[in-house]
Amino acid sequence: MSSFKTIDWKDDRVLMIDQRKLPLEEVYVECLGFDDVARAIKEMVIRGAPAIGVAAAMGIALGAVKSRKRDKIEFLAEIKEIATVISGTRPTAVNLFWAVKRMMNIVDENKDKNIDLIRERLVEEAKRIYEEDIEICKRIGKVGSVLIKGGSTILTHCNAGALATAGYGTALGVIRAAFEDGKRIKVIATETRPFLQGARLTAWELDKDGIPVTLITDNMAGYVMSKGMVDTVVVGADRIALNGDVANKIGTYSLSILSKFHNIPFYVAAPISTIDNNCPSGDLIPIERRDTREVTHILGNKIAPDVEVLNPAFDVTPNENISAIVTENGVAKPPFSESLKKFFS
Repeated sequence: MSSFKTIDWKDDRVLMIDQRKLPLEEVYVECLGFDDVARAIKEMVIRGAPAIGVAAAMGIALGAVKSRKRDKIEFLAEIKEIATVISGTRPTAVNLFWAVKRMMNIVDENKDKNIDLIRERLVEEAKRIYEEDIEICKRIGKVGSVLIKGGSTILTHCNAGALATAGYGTALGVIRAAFEDGKRIKVIATETRPFLQGARLTAWELDKDGIPVTLITDNMAGYVMSKGMVDTVVVGADRIALNGDVANKIGTYSLSILSKFHNIPFYVAAPISTIDNNCPSGDLIPIERRDTREVTHILGNKIAPDVEVLNPAFDVTPNENISAIVTENGVAKPPFSESLKKFFS
């Protein structure tokens, strides 16, 4: 387990470590209302698909607790509006919508109960989603560590660690579990432009846990692979289509091509909740476009002229570039259109 908390429910407040400030400052943001949670998700105070799901659930629960509606019809309408606001924060991470659906199912199941009981059930469900995420990530780590050989050097992209989940991590969960098994692994982390999640978050997490890590710029990946410095790639996912196409942080697709060329296993680690059983292929995954200042500025300093800027936050890696998808319930291997079905049977 990590030595910090990505997100926590405390005294009818939601606390989040401010990932925008890491690694220079370790400070927490206090969310007093659902709108604070929605803003935190949208502005990247918290990020990573599983963590966004937990935040979404806690946001709805917080909205219910802080509601001043006394009429139940008005209260239920307000919860529905809160769910709509939170659903509109980040379009690609399917865990957000999965968590919102779970919370609204609780509302539907208890709509005949009094307002206080509905509030109580929503808080219980949000806490349950939080606890489940930690246990799921530990299982992903245990399942995935079998794929990691002793002495391996693993390349990872973006941050799919404790900071991207309620704790422990998905891709970094696999790495943590392998390290805890005594496999004497090393990690190469890409910086992950433009938001630098690899440089600011992954390197910080791994160093904090005593796992050997080397930081590289994104365009050094081909070099380290060509020199035999990498033997495994492990990344997370924000949405997985039923055919095994994977949406993850921008640059993942390029890494999958490099891995395939150099015959390096390319593994995706994610909870089953990241698999979108309503999405047959990656062509249908919405790709979030973010503020162009993330590209033109670093730490508030302008580094580029005033030209047109493109800033998609994610890309889609086709299933043929993926060696296996690691979940809490096992490893899916090609053909993914068949192997992923077992998780919904």
